Amino acid sequence: MVHEPLMREDDLLAGFLALETPEGYRAELIDGEIVVTPPPGGPHEEWIAEITWQIARHSAPKFHCSGNKGLIIPGGPGQRENRVIPDGTVVRADLGLLRHAGPWTPVEPDTVSMVMEVTSRRGDLDRQAKRHGYARAGIPLYLLVDRDKRRVSLFSEPEDGDYRHTHRVPFGEKLALPKPFDFDLDTSDFA
Repeated sequence: MVHEPLMREDDLLAGFLALETPEGYRAELIDGEIVVTPPPGGPHEEWIAEITWQIARHSAPKFHCSGNKGLIIPGGPGQRENRVIPDGTVVRADLGLLRHAGPWTPVEPDTVSMVMEVTSRRGDLDRQAKRHGYARAGIPLYLLVDRDKRRVSLFSEPEDGDYRHTHRVPFGEKLALPKPFDFDLDTSDFA
C-alpha cells in the first residue's frame, strides 16, 4: 500500500509563500520544514556588521552585502528546493544581483561569492542543513560564526553536497579568507 505524504511539496511551498510572519521575523523553507526565527539578539548583528565592514575595507573588487536576500537553493534528499535568508549574502557589486533581483533569487553559478550565518537557537540548521544547501548551490564560501562553540568556520570548495575544506579558529584569532577576498578576518571583537 502506498501512502501519500501528509503534505505534498507543492502545497508546502504554496503555504510557505503565503505566510505572513510578524515584522522582524524570518521564515525559511529548509529541507521540507518551515522555520520561523525571531529577530536576532545578543551580538549577532554586531558580528555581521564587523565582518561586512572588514570585507568592505580590505577587498577589491567592491562587494555588496545583504542581510535580507532570499535565496532559492537546492533542497536535501527528496526535496526540490530550499528558501533561505542568510544573515549575510556577499556578491560582487558589478553584478547588480541585489539591485535587480526579486525577493527570492535562484542561486546561479558565479553570482554569490559567500554567505554568512551566525548560529541561531537551532544551530544544527546552520551547521548541517544550510551548509549542505549552500554547497549544493555551488556557493564557493560559507562563513559560520558559531555562538555555542565560540568559533568561526570557513567552508570552501563545494562538491557533492558538502564542502571539501573547513578552516576553524576560536573567537579572538584571525581567519584567512581566500580570493576573491584575500585578507585575514580579525575575530578579536567576537571574544
